[in-house]
Amino acid sequence: MLRDVSLLNIFEHRITQKYLNRSGLAHAIAVSYHAFHLAKQHHLDVDIAAKGGLLHDMGHYTWYKNGKWDYELYKQNDIHAIKGAERAHKLLIRLGENPVKAKTIALAILFHTDSFLPSNDIIRTPLQQIVKLADEKDEEVGGMHHYRTIELERAKKSIIRLDKWIEDEQAYKSEKC
Repeated sequence: MLRDVSLLNIFEHRITQKYLNRSGLAHAIAVSYHAFHLAKQHHLDVDIAAKGGLLHDMGHYTWYKNGKWDYELYKQNDIHAIKGAERAHKLLIRLGENPVKAKTIALAILFHTDSFLPSNDIIRTPLQQIVKLADEKDEEVGGMHHYRTIELERAKKSIIRLDKWIEDEQAYKSEKC
């Protein structure tokens, strides 16, 4: 099965670079890896899961008060999942992603957190649950996971490796059918 858009295509786009550098590139890559492994374990689409993991925080906005990052202000006013779902969908369509996959990825991003919801009674699809769990696996107290760093070249190599794993997994699945 040939993919329309690879993780590397997404990673190298200027929009992705802008927003992932803002929200934490190391975190985005870690969540993408977690999502891949969880999707594989649960027999779900590893490509969609990894893309959702990579782009899940691209809607972040930094909340500052008196020149200092205010985590409480962020938690009270956060809508990054809404903004991120919109940005990811637009980017994926622009890159030529299958529209059904783009929508599925955008919805996984929308529902990866409860922070913008008035209550926590949403029922997620298995894929949406995987992106949420993948994010939670990499969280650190006080949002510190957004501040871990990774060199750009190492990040690119990690993305290329994950693309290869996705292609291998898809080839394996298509051989079984």
